[in-house]
Order: sequence, then structure tokens, then C-alpha cells
Amino acid sequence: MDHIIDNQRREYSVGELTAEIGELLTDAYSGIWVRGEISGLKLAASGHAYFTLKDSRATLRAACWKGAYRLLKFKPRDGAEVLVRGRIEVYEPRGEYQLIVETIEPVGAGALQAAFEKLKAKLAAEGLFDPARKRPLPRLPRRIGIVTSPTGAVIRDILHVIERRFPGLHIRLFPALVQGKDAPAQVIAGLDYFSQNPWADVVILARGGGSLEDLWTFNEEEVARAIARSATPVISAIGHETDFTIADFVADRRAPTPSAAAEIVTESREAIYNQVLTAQSRIAQAIHLRLSRAARRLGELGTQRAQMTIERRLFRAGQRLDDAAQELRDAINAHLSESTTQWESLDRRLRRLDLRLRLQSAKFRSSQGEAQLAAAIARRLTLAQTKTNLLAARLQALNPLQILERGFAVVTLPGGRVLRRPAEAPPGTTLQIRLAEGIAAATATGPHQPLE
Repeated sequence: MDHIIDNQRREYSVGELTAEIGELLTDAYSGIWVRGEISGLKLAASGHAYFTLKDSRATLRAACWKGAYRLLKFKPRDGAEVLVRGRIEVYEPRGEYQLIVETIEPVGAGALQAAFEKLKAKLAAEGLFDPARKRPLPRLPRRIGIVTSPTGAVIRDILHVIERRFPGLHIRLFPALVQGKDAPAQVIAGLDYFSQNPWADVVILARGGGSLEDLWTFNEEEVARAIARSATPVISAIGHETDFTIADFVADRRAPTPSAAAEIVTESREAIYNQVLTAQSRIAQAIHLRLSRAARRLGELGTQRAQMTIERRLFRAGQRLDDAAQELRDAINAHLSESTTQWESLDRRLRRLDLRLRLQSAKFRSSQGEAQLAAAIARRLTLAQTKTNLLAARLQALNPLQILERGFAVVTLPGGRVLRRPAEAPPGTTLQIRLAEGIAAATATGPHQPLE
């Protein structure tokens, strides 16, 4: 402010003085609290609110701009005694100062807040806020109980959301006052009704926004204890997202708004349908995977069993072939041994016969004449030769190799086993053919029709 110095004076225009006073007042009186009674409340089309604060000594004009008014928890009403926080500004066109409102609280709000904190600490110490005691909400409730005012936007919003998201649910409303001295008793009655009559799957306790005083019903200790003892899960939906009440801490679930509570208890049909499709896909994939594994395991077991069966059959057939080959070798050896024995016996007899002939010839020469002896020897030699030829023929008939001389052959498999049937020599098998004079090699090409 300019002062008169050296007899020089400072002149103000009305506007300059008013503006300077406004600056001084705003600097000096910002963030102040003023107590008074509201009167002359006017809500302008612009969204601003105008009213007068008064007491027994004076009045003070007040203005609450649109943005601040929307955020007020306590909406001003005529006759209400309030504490208003704001700043002093000068309205220059009229040269009047006024209070620009930032926050409004009803008188006694400080005491209410203290009572709120005290009860909150008490119930927390008792464990009523413990998450472990809170019950899970049903996934898809079919019956929903609601405790709220039967009139107003709250119940309409809840019903609208439920009908939009999941029509056909059963809803039962227990009408109750949500503000005033009779409200706590009615709210408790509604909670007890749904607890004692287990009709509802879940209960919504709802109220619109308001000041701490307006919401005080849901800060009452008896209301909190009614929520805690409820046999049915309770969702609290009190006020706006920034509002917190004791009921919110005790309830099984807090919803920021009544509409949000309706969304919590209902899933959209589209979301459920998508979940069902996803579950079906996962189940189908799991079944397909398990069937594939089972089929693969069954195939492995079948292959192993088939291999074991073939191996056993081949092993047994091999044993039989080995036994037959051994029997054949034993028979051939026995036959050869017997033939050899007979051959040696005949040979010894022949040698003895030859010796006797010689002795008889000598005796004959000594007793007869040379001519007679020669004739007798010739006869005896002829007879002996005839017997020898008979014995040789018999011996030759007993010789096993004589069969080969007649054009027959003995065919053997690798390893020396005798081939008896074409099936024993698959195509490509190397064979040995024993002939009368040597051994020839051959390769099996497959079975042929029998020769006629």
C-alpha cells in the first residue's frame, strides 16, 4: 500500500482499492474454518452453489464452485449448522467480500470422526476385520438379498446391472431406512432376516454417497456386529469409492459403489460362455492327450507281445528242427555203423573162405593129379566168386551212399540241418546239396507246386 510521503498523496481508483483489499484479504484469510448456519441456498444452472452463513451477530456470503461442489461429502442444506473451510475473496463488481467454499462438514463431524476411529480400533482388536474370518462369495449366486432403501437411484442401479449382466436371478429386497435415527434398527433387521432365513446366497448392503453424518448408520457398532454374525456372506456398498465405513471393514467384501456390488455378484453371460468354451477346449485336449498316450502304450505292449510270441514260436520250431537233425544224424551214424559192422563181418568170412580154398587146393594137388586139381580148384573158385559177388551185392545195398548213386540228393540248411519241407527255406536261403560225387550250393527262391 502506498502512503502519503512528504505531503504527497496516493490516489486509488475504486477498482484498484477493491483489488488491493481483495489481495490482502485472500493472503490473510486462506484455509480458514468458519462456523455458521446455512440459509438462502441456491443451486445455479451452471452447477455452482450460493448460500449465506449466519450466526446471531452477522452474515457472510459464500460460493461453492461446480468442481468443489461435486466433491462435497456433505451437501449443503438450509438450516444445517456447518463448518466451512475456504478462503476470503472480494467480488469486485459489488465490492463485497465472500467465502469461497472448499469443504463443508456438519458441526460435530470432528466428534463423529473421533468416535469412528475409536470403534474401528475396538473392533479391529476383537478380530472382526481379520481377513481369515471373511467368507468367500459364491461364484454364481442364484438368489440375491438386498438391504437398502426401496426408493432412489441405488436400488434402480443395482437391479439394472443385474438384469443386464445376468437376467433371471432371484432377488429379494428388504426395505430399510439408510439414514436417520431409525435406520440402524431397520438395517439390522434386514441383515438378521437373511441370516435367519437362509434363502439368499449373498446379501448386498447398499446406500448412496453422503457426508460422514449421512453415512453414520453404517458406523454404528450394532450394525457392524450384525454383519459379523450373519450366516450369509455380506457385500457392503456404502457411498462412493472414497467413502469408508465400519461396515466396509467388517463385511466379507467391500464394493466401491452399489453398481459395483451388483457386478461383483454377477458375471456376464458372455464371460461365462467364454469360460465354458475354454474349459471344454482344455478338457478335450486333456482327453485327447490321455487317449493318445494310452493308444501308444497299448501299441507298444501289443508289439512287444507279438514279438515275444514270434520269438517263442521260432525258438520252439528251432528246437524241434535241432532235435530232428540230431535224430537224423544219429540214425545215419547208426546205419553207417551197422553197415560197417556187416561189411567187416563179410570181409572176415571172405578171407576165411579164401584161406580154406587155398588149403583144400593144396590138399587136392597132393592127392590127385594136377589136372583134376586144376579142375576142382576152378570149380571151387567159381563157386567162391559167386558167393563173393552175392555178399558184395548185399553189402552195396546196405551202403547209405548207394541212394545218392541212384540220383537222389541230401539238402541241408546253414548249420547242417537237413531240409525236409520247402517252408523251412525262405527265399534267399543258401542251401548245400550233397550228391553222390561231391557237394553243390544253391539258393532258395520259394516254394513250388509238388511234381506229379
